[in-house]
Amino acid sequence: MNIAIVGTGYVGLVTGACFSEMGINVTCVDVDSTKIQNLNQGIVPIYEPGLEDLIAKNFSAGRLKFTTDIMSCLDDIEVLFNAVGTPPDEDGSADLHYVLDVARTVGQNLNKYLLIVTKSTVPVGTAAKVKAVIQEELNKRGVSIPFDVASNPEFLKEGTAIKDFMGPDRVVVGTESDRAKNLMERLYKPFTLNHYRMIFTDIPSAEMIKYAANAMLATRISFMNDIANLCQLVGADINMVRSGIGSDSRIGNKFLYPGCGYGGSCFPKDVKALIKTASQNGYDMQVLKAVETVNEKQKSILFRKIQKIFNNDFSGKTVALWGLSFKPETDDMREAPSLVLIDLLLKTGCNIRVYDPVAMDEAKRRLGDSVIYARDMYDATMDADALLLLTEWKEFRLPAWDVLRKLMKNPVIVDGRNIYDKNEMRDNGFIYENI
Repeated sequence: MNIAIVGTGYVGLVTGACFSEMGINVTCVDVDSTKIQNLNQGIVPIYEPGLEDLIAKNFSAGRLKFTTDIMSCLDDIEVLFNAVGTPPDEDGSADLHYVLDVARTVGQNLNKYLLIVTKSTVPVGTAAKVKAVIQEELNKRGVSIPFDVASNPEFLKEGTAIKDFMGPDRVVVGTESDRAKNLMERLYKPFTLNHYRMIFTDIPSAEMIKYAANAMLATRISFMNDIANLCQLVGADINMVRSGIGSDSRIGNKFLYPGCGYGGSCFPKDVKALIKTASQNGYDMQVLKAVETVNEKQKSILFRKIQKIFNNDFSGKTVALWGLSFKPETDDMREAPSLVLIDLLLKTGCNIRVYDPVAMDEAKRRLGDSVIYARDMYDATMDADALLLLTEWKEFRLPAWDVLRKLMKNPVIVDGRNIYDKNEMRDNGFIYENI
């Protein structure tokens, strides 16, 4: 089976590599010639555990190809996945011009039946726009060529994307025809041999499922952060509260971890887009507006805590940061709490020493020389007046406390992910604050 994937970002590369691993011939297309050239030389533009090896294996086997020319593969494929970016517009809505550009190109060059599948996260109604654009281009050419559109939202978690794709808890597909449904069933059959669920819906429902899922997870995070902040005021332990409510089968224990706010490429963008979609349809998403407000405030909570510890006097102070990516196992810093914290700290004039296992290059690209980049986690704490943990990388979970006490000027730790035990920290001689 031959397919193409347009867009070699996070979703496109993972999708292409995983499909090719199952024996499908995949052509990945992107307008960025430098990115394609690098991919053909084995240089992968993103960090995701296992992805580089998977791409190299299937590229070498000839099942995975990279090109800038969509026309070169259009006559040979049965399915085209549209996985281009949908960045937030200034008003919070999803920018669809890349998605529609692909549709326009397809309509201008289509010569036989093709199933066009939207993989990007897009608002409800996008598939209808894609269909209209393709049909418009066919009409301009004066040809009648059958085609179908479908929606197949991705549910990949950065850091475990390969595992998520290879063993999905569900595959959601929105279609309009039996022909499209049969094609998608055949395409995903290798992934469903172990009885993973395929859920077929109408197209608008499939488009909504992705946004609703991310909005629900974001809501759980903001809810727990709100409860954690109240626990701080009334003397309750949020970890005990989380354990107590997470044991309720109606609630479950996932995404109930309090922290310093969510970030990344999905939750912030998708919450904004869903709020905007509702507004465009005359509806006010009050809960999601509150979720967004709580999250934005939560991103500055570590600054407020260290501000209190320092008595608002940052003169001559050095602050160490462990973790810059928005979550472990990725170098993605989009909407990361670290960016908000660093901006607030820079305004105080203090020195900032940072370390992240994989996001240092991305940090340098974003932050330039405004912070000091440490060689390792311990170097970051050299002469520090406080250590702030933002990302729960595994290597941060059990540091050598005696080494830290010797390196730090003051034994102050502010834990933004609640990975340390407060009694153990105090027994080791640290002033300890958490969420």
